[in-house]
Amino acid sequence: STMALLCDVLVKEVSELTGYDRVMVYKFHEDEHGEVISEYRTPDMEPYLGLHYPATDIPQASRFLFLKNRVRMICDCLATPVKVIQGKKWAQPLSLGGSILRAPHGCHALYMANMGSIASLVMAVTINEDEDEVKSDPSTGKRLWGLVVCHHTSSRFIPFPLRYACELLVQVFGIQINKEVELAAQIRESHILRIQTVLCDMLLRDSPVAIVTQSPNVMDLVKCDGAALYYKGQVWLLGITPTEEQIKNITQWLLKYHGSTKGLSTDSLMEAGYPGASELGDAVCGMAAVRISSKDVLFWFRSHTAKEIKWGGAKHDPVDSD
Repeated sequence: STMALLCDVLVKEVSELTGYDRVMVYKFHEDEHGEVISEYRTPDMEPYLGLHYPATDIPQASRFLFLKNRVRMICDCLATPVKVIQGKKWAQPLSLGGSILRAPHGCHALYMANMGSIASLVMAVTINEDEDEVKSDPSTGKRLWGLVVCHHTSSRFIPFPLRYACELLVQVFGIQINKEVELAAQIRESHILRIQTVLCDMLLRDSPVAIVTQSPNVMDLVKCDGAALYYKGQVWLLGITPTEEQIKNITQWLLKYHGSTKGLSTDSLMEAGYPGASELGDAVCGMAAVRISSKDVLFWFRSHTAKEIKWGGAKHDPVDSD
């Protein structure tokens, strides 16, 4: 709720400062798709709040540029681009990656026009700012958390002092978001350590069955829809899981094809090559499995992603060619 309040205050302030018809906070999820989590708009604008957009809507190259140049303004996506004339002595073309004046790519200009947006202002929200460079591990290096996106139905130019004020506001917002992200991570880590301690104590005092029959149990350790234990030929189930017979089949497949490892983690059993994946239905899709002995396995299961997600972006007819 603190994060939601921060977002709502930010979009209102940016809207009052700039006068754009629509201001949104666009958050990137772990799988890199985006979601509009806050919006301030004029009453005649179509609401985008709650819409999700595929990761391909904002390519990796664009995200990298946002880490280098945090503000991107397009005054009029329909304006004719003006070429940059370069001296002949320069062998390489001039990079406009850091320029506020560069014209939008033709595809992006068309995308904006199709949305009814002529002008835009986009500001990057970054976290882990104390890191000097972007690292391969997103949890430690500077990371693009999301974007503040402003749309206008007619051409609009925001002078530098006002843009700078907005950029400063977004930087302060990013600092607060960073604190919220760190606090959530600390709370989650503390919770996991506490559960781990209790479960380890159970294992020392009882058989492994205790971690699925008592409270807390293994489902409290991992975000999942169900868990199962295959121990000495018997199966214990918690939550939404395959049947006992299916658990035994998965165990046999796991020991046969992944017996040389301590376990397996996959977003999709179908993609992992499990032959019986189609028989599991919609209830079970992802799985994490850990061998606790040479023949005994602990499982966690997740169902398919919720089907109620509202997707935005381009609409495609199945019969249309790309």
